[in-house]
Amino acid sequence: MGNLRTSLFCTAAVFIVVFVFGGSNSAPTALRVMTFNIRLDSPNDGANIWKNRRENLVSMIRFHNADLVGLQEAQKHQIDFMMQLLPEYGWFGVGRDDGKQQGEFSAILYRKERFDTLTTSTFWCSQTPEQPGKGWDAAYQRIVTFGKMMDKRTTTVFYLFNTHLDNEGKVARAESAKLIKKKMQSVCGTYPVILTGDFNSEPNSEPYKIITASNTGDALQLVDTRTISKNTPHGPKGTFTGFDITARPSAPIDFVFVKKGMSVLSHGTLSDSFNGFLPSDHYPVIAEIIY
Repeated sequence: MGNLRTSLFCTAAVFIVVFVFGGSNSAPTALRVMTFNIRLDSPNDGANIWKNRRENLVSMIRFHNADLVGLQEAQKHQIDFMMQLLPEYGWFGVGRDDGKQQGEFSAILYRKERFDTLTTSTFWCSQTPEQPGKGWDAAYQRIVTFGKMMDKRTTTVFYLFNTHLDNEGKVARAESAKLIKKKMQSVCGTYPVILTGDFNSEPNSEPYKIITASNTGDALQLVDTRTISKNTPHGPKGTFTGFDITARPSAPIDFVFVKKGMSVLSHGTLSDSFNGFLPSDHYPVIAEIIY
């Protein structure tokens, strides 16, 4: 009888462990990192204006349980609205027009209970990166916001960079990619590095090849999380829809990259819709990363 009780107890214990921990491939220290071009608040978007989609957009971030989110095209009042509905997140970043609050932000959201921000900074994609200005053949001022973060669960320190490359300037996109790699090389040392953004560039483009290059003479190589995900990537491949729910974009322009040597458990392009409407003209991308 005693052996039977012991056997039943062990079986129950195993069941509890499997039930609690076995339903996911996630590691306890995995980071769920999202990149999301939320589309600026434009009065020309018809039924897709910001006020009609903003709560759905917030719902997506919350439901997919993002730990870190790199935003693109975010205006200050859009960020303020998101923070009202997402009090568990903090954020940092500056407006690209004046380095303060004017223009679009490439802001970074983070879970306050999990992360400390050690340092934060922004530079411009131009020949004078320390001050506002357009670079090369760019149509707009473009910025990179980054933070040196600490994961409170593990005390691991890492860097997260977030950007939005120009939509028109071919030279600007390539030179911006070089500038980002150069900046990472100068500040990140041996720490883990994550890069999120709307790169306005497909995987066969020069900027993508620069970012993922292994023959640049530096020690910092970045890898597209889609290409190294341990699980089969989820969702559509392309990421820009222009709010067209029937669109079938063939290639992504939004990416999460990690420093070579980091592991990726899963990768997803999230095509959630709400009664036939999309929260943005881009699908967000999320990757589950371990250091």
